[in-house]
This record gives sequence, C-alpha cells and structure tokens, in this order.
Amino acid sequence: MNLLIIILFSGYENFVSKMDDLHNHQDRPEWMGHIGFSDLKLKLIGSIVAISGIELLKAFMNVDNLSDRHLAWMIGIHVTFLFSGLFYAAMDRIAAKDH
Repeated sequence: MNLLIIILFSGYENFVSKMDDLHNHQDRPEWMGHIGFSDLKLKLIGSIVAISGIELLKAFMNVDNLSDRHLAWMIGIHVTFLFSGLFYAAMDRIAAKDH
C-alpha cells in the first residue's frame, strides 16, 4: 500500500500539477497534506523489514527442511534491510534538523 501511495504522489506531480504550487490551491486533494515523501519512504522501508521478518519467521518454523547456509543468507538479508532502514531514518532525521 505504501508503494501504491508513492506511485500516486509521483503520478500526480508528473502529470497533473507540481505539489509545491498546490499549497493553497482549490484542486489540491485533502489527503495530500498529511503524508510527505519522506514519511512514505520510511513506511516503505518499515514494510520491507516487516515482510523480511515474517519470511524469516516462516523459515524458522520450517527449519528442518532448510540448510544452515540458506538460513544464514536469510538472516544476513534481513539484517541488511534492518540496518538500511535505521540508517535511512537517521539520515532523514539529520536532514530535517538542517531545515
């Protein structure tokens, strides 16, 4: 759903009107002022980490049928997603302080 909202925002800005010009415009959708691109990116990264965690949990529930190497790769990928999300959130927070 987060990816769908990002696509909606991008499509609106590319094909209808630039969002910077719409702050007080009557055609601006009501919901557009509540969610920003940065918030959506963080939600998307959070969703990816959650999906990865669920897949990892499913793998642990079926641990007898998987090799140690496969589990190690799954854990490594999940940790990579997790740290990427944390680093992105930290960078976003630092960038927000500068503005």
